[in-house]
Amino acid sequence: QTTFHAGEWTKSIKILKNLCTHAKIFDTICNATQSRQKEAKQLATSCQAMVVIGDRLSSNTGKLLSVCAESCPSFLVEGCEELRQNKKVLSRFHTIGCTAGASTPARTIKEVLSTMSELTNEEILAPEEPQSAEFPAEETAAPEAAEETAPATEEDEFSAALEASLQGMSTDQKVKGIVTAINPSEIQVDIGRKQTGYVAANEYSNDPNADLTAEVHVGDVLDLIILKTNDNEGTVQLSKKKFDAGQAWVTITQAEEEGTVLTGKVIDVIKGGVLVFTSGVRIFVPASLTGLPRNEALEGLKGQEVQFRIIEVNKQKRRAVGSIRAVTQEARKTAEKNFWDTAEVGQVLQGKVKSLVSYGAFVDIGGLDGMVHISELSWQRVKDPSEVLHVGDEVEVYIKSLDPEKKKISLGYRKAEENPWEVLRTQYAVGTEADATIVSFTSFGAFARVLPGIDGLIHISQIANRRIEKPQDELQIGQAVRVKIVGVDFDKRRVSLSIRALLEDETEEAAYPEDEENAIVASSNTED
Repeated sequence: QTTFHAGEWTKSIKILKNLCTHAKIFDTICNATQSRQKEAKQLATSCQAMVVIGDRLSSNTGKLLSVCAESCPSFLVEGCEELRQNKKVLSRFHTIGCTAGASTPARTIKEVLSTMSELTNEEILAPEEPQSAEFPAEETAAPEAAEETAPATEEDEFSAALEASLQGMSTDQKVKGIVTAINPSEIQVDIGRKQTGYVAANEYSNDPNADLTAEVHVGDVLDLIILKTNDNEGTVQLSKKKFDAGQAWVTITQAEEEGTVLTGKVIDVIKGGVLVFTSGVRIFVPASLTGLPRNEALEGLKGQEVQFRIIEVNKQKRRAVGSIRAVTQEARKTAEKNFWDTAEVGQVLQGKVKSLVSYGAFVDIGGLDGMVHISELSWQRVKDPSEVLHVGDEVEVYIKSLDPEKKKISLGYRKAEENPWEVLRTQYAVGTEADATIVSFTSFGAFARVLPGIDGLIHISQIANRRIEKPQDELQIGQAVRVKIVGVDFDKRRVSLSIRALLEDETEEAAYPEDEENAIVASSNTED
């Protein structure tokens, strides 16, 4: 099929026959263009001027204009506004014909014809001779009393016929299509007309990754909207995406009226808020209604699934405003009530670190925030909470105390079984040897770390097996030493260590061998 003139096809056949002696020719040329050009030429010969409706970039429209121009002045208009701009020029003519390109939307044709009728009634196109039946420029005004009983005029009949011919052909019309074929780029459907319907991949869904071959099957029935009809090619361009968007606005409007909670995905961060995509519609959520703290970046929401309520809808502009905060506040109130009804001291909870402050960490425990004091983060001394936790960490905490009146929740993070003093009690009895690290000095000795969180004192008298003036004469900060635990006071949490005790043990072992048989032999040799 082609919009080329049939004469070009005839020339091509002649050339082909000269080049290929056994060429087989299948003539599938659509004659709609040729027929329309022929009718337009006949109409132009009987009119003083012609109006051609269509796109300036359309090949069909351009050819129609040139055909009509051979017989009379012809004007190309793309819509009713252009027609009004040319009304002074058109007023010079008494008989005006009208034609349109095959791909010109029926709605545009109807609007132009309606505008021409208005101009006629305004006496801009003042007749001086009988008008063409194809496009009557004016009907003689009749008294109001006569209008009720006057027979239908040619213009009335023409308008009625036009309305009937355009019915079922206009764009934006909803139709149902039965899928007849599928490929990765488009879907072919039967919409019950002589034209073949096509749904391009980008008109099927807003999801650019949608796989037509996986989501659609032959025989499926799709709700569609007509985008464009091409009579010349016998095709109709359709959109499922546009239909879904229209239906989605019905859902959005109902959601506002009924207060329904909707679910969507944050697809973009824009000035003043974020865009949430749901059911083919973009909903604007102002920054103040996202539920985030004022200074927190909105980019953290991008890509997240969120729940929200519709708080405002502009039906004319098809714009809607939503609120995530409205839903989160309701959820927080419900979670808060459930928590205070069931919470007990010692209860273990799963939470997420929400923020860090100098004195601890705030943990979200399911709609409520609890406080973990810095002293409860670790059994070791912590200068900053960030040494132990980070914002976003999933943690296990337990309730230390509750204050229902002030709505305060104190949480603990460090585990009782990790208490270094309990580890010392079970694994390091008095008399046990251990590896330690020198961490600090005093005038009366040195402190060595036996376990994380437990530093024991090595008295200056227990550093060496001789008299020393100060601990630094024998030890250095960070030095690893072997010590013996010589005393533990769990109440006062004090540990006494000794290096000297190990040195004395080594001296005794050297003086008195442990192997009794060797000792007897040595004794016998001495007596001899």
